[in-house]
Amino acid sequence: MVENRSAYTLDACELNVFETYEAAKGVKLAFGDWVLTSMLRGKKVMHLTDKPGFDYLPGESVIVPPHEVMQIDFPEAEKENPTQCIALAISAEQIQHTVQLLNEQHAKVEEGEEWLVNDQCFHLANNVELADIINRIIRIGMHEHSREKDILANLALRELLVRLMQTQARQLFEHNYNTLAGSHRFGYIIQYIKENITSKIDVDKLSDKACMSRASFFRKFKEEFGFTPADYILKERIRLAKTYLRNPYNSVTQACYMAGFHNLSYFIRAFKTQVGATPKAFQLQAVDMPKIK
Repeated sequence: MVENRSAYTLDACELNVFETYEAAKGVKLAFGDWVLTSMLRGKKVMHLTDKPGFDYLPGESVIVPPHEVMQIDFPEAEKENPTQCIALAISAEQIQHTVQLLNEQHAKVEEGEEWLVNDQCFHLANNVELADIINRIIRIGMHEHSREKDILANLALRELLVRLMQTQARQLFEHNYNTLAGSHRFGYIIQYIKENITSKIDVDKLSDKACMSRASFFRKFKEEFGFTPADYILKERIRLAKTYLRNPYNSVTQACYMAGFHNLSYFIRAFKTQVGATPKAFQLQAVDMPKIK
């Protein structure tokens, strides 16, 4: 009843689907390859070597190097509500080939810096792009029966590795931009955007601050993080607006302008596109609105 496994073997990876139907503690699991796990349902408490245990929830992924033992608790698993998780074991050759291709054709912005799968940035919140490609690989592994199945899987796997490294880069800069600002031009740009997020930011002037041509700056920024500088600014403003909306005494209009937006209609459209709900609907879900007497 613990860690029931279904495996789907592909040319350069193996897709494993795990389901757990009863609470358990200290279940050990290891793979001979790099493995990307992603939670689908329920909750785990994950323990990795020399790292504190952490809650592992749907919408999150964990990347683990070869032979590292995952020790897993299942505090909430039960027959009617099983914990579900996928584990994608990826061949070293596929990772090496993708990393080499990126380093040769899309070199990092700072000299001496290289693309890599970072085992220190191991616990990730899935963004839309990463979640989409994980779901695509699940569909290919479980439901694709054509002769082209391995070709499709290899193409999707290459995209997954790129999305993974971009997600790791974003998380690294989000957590360390103040430290990186003095030595990395993108660290400085992230710091500048965060410190000026409520003001008008001229996106075209960011390349000057990075000491790069406009074309090179926009290309390298998108390669590094997976979206444009304008997209990043929008995401930061939406994140800030969500913080303000969690206060029931802030109106949607107040949250809009406090977060750096200058047009209420645009804010509402952009918020709904990014979040999947209008600002007012998000606020009503996030807090218990006080009754007006």
